[in-house]
Amino acid sequence: MRAASVVATALFFSPTAAAAPPTVSASVNVKRGAAPLGVVFTASGDATSYHWDFGDGASADGATVEHVYRAGAFSARVTAASGSGETATASIRVLSYALTVRGRSIVTWGQHLRFQGKLIPAIRGIRVGLYHVDGSRAATGLTRRGGTFRIGVPVKKPGDYQARFDGAVSNAISVRVRPALSVRFIGSGVVRRPLALVLRLLPAAAGPIRVEVRRRGKLVVAREYAAGRRARLPTARVADYRISLRTSATVEYAAARLAVRKIVFFPRLSLGSSGPSVLALNQELGRLHIALAGVDSTYGFDTRDAVVTFQKLHGLPRTGTVDGRLWRSLLAAKPPRARYAGNHIEVSKPRQVLLVVRDGLVILAGHVSTGATGNTPVGRWHVYSKVPGWLPDGMFDSSFFLRGFAIHGYPSVPFYPGSHGCVRLPVWLAPRIYTYDPPGSTIYIY
Repeated sequence: MRAASVVATALFFSPTAAAAPPTVSASVNVKRGAAPLGVVFTASGDATSYHWDFGDGASADGATVEHVYRAGAFSARVTAASGSGETATASIRVLSYALTVRGRSIVTWGQHLRFQGKLIPAIRGIRVGLYHVDGSRAATGLTRRGGTFRIGVPVKKPGDYQARFDGAVSNAISVRVRPALSVRFIGSGVVRRPLALVLRLLPAAAGPIRVEVRRRGKLVVAREYAAGRRARLPTARVADYRISLRTSATVEYAAARLAVRKIVFFPRLSLGSSGPSVLALNQELGRLHIALAGVDSTYGFDTRDAVVTFQKLHGLPRTGTVDGRLWRSLLAAKPPRARYAGNHIEVSKPRQVLLVVRDGLVILAGHVSTGATGNTPVGRWHVYSKVPGWLPDGMFDSSFFLRGFAIHGYPSVPFYPGSHGCVRLPVWLAPRIYTYDPPGSTIYIY
């Protein structure tokens, strides 16, 4: 009786042995790829049941399960359970890629076209490739924060472009090419000398080129040319040709347009000349913001002074007359540039010109003459007094900026430094400049 009691007591106080959790491991047939990504999950171990949480809100049961992922980064988790209820878990990461890209649909031949896109999931530092639809790679770029990327590529042929990474392929961007249309002239434009227009188109396959030439609004040439051909222009008389060129739009190529101008002129003009050549000359001078009394067909003193202004600005002999060299320089010239920003007047002693500047841009340029001995003061000045009309010493519409120094009109304005120290202007130009420098306005002399 006593022995049995001891045994029972021993059994009662012996601790129960704890059951071990099941062993479990997880594997997949593919860990990453293009969305929609089909994945087969397999769990192995000694558990009696397996429950899968795919990380995107979906779940399934079984040792082997299948799931299809949309684009993104996911962590799938399997929970293994034993017959006695103990559990263990294992997880595995899956990346399902998708790409989007956007860009302009029309680009001029040879120019850089920038594509912008995004990789999902948003991983930084991934190299994404940009491909032609034929499979050849055009360029690559790295993803930045947020998975965004930019890839630039020079475009010389039309077609579709796609971004690709690890099997993921973006939407296609169909790009049409606007051909590069340009021209050059063979011949100076002098009356009765050969003159031709040479047509260039890149790529040449985007042609032909429609050429229309007008003189005084009348159509004198209208036909199509292949790239590289020459279109001859009549030069029997003075003319101001307005030339328009264009290509037609196709499925692969956008339309290209170009407008150019060519003047057929008498090469030598001087004070007293008149006619279409003088009108063309004055129009070109006006285009460059060089001061004129008016844009007309008469070569008066204002045209002579404007020609001198141009010659000073471009380092040509200061003759006040026009020759072939000046015409060539004139037709290729651009408006003069200011040295300083803002609103003011600038006077350049080396070039002997005055510039009216507004918002940093030259709106008017004129011929001046500064001190013969170099005594016109250099610096930044302000107009402190203005005297309209004539003064006894011959000064006209005077704007004083330092003691007795002024910008003013004068009957004699030589093409070189010849004043007593003031800035002389032609009398016909003085009233116009007078309105641009009110009291307190800034004058730069350098």
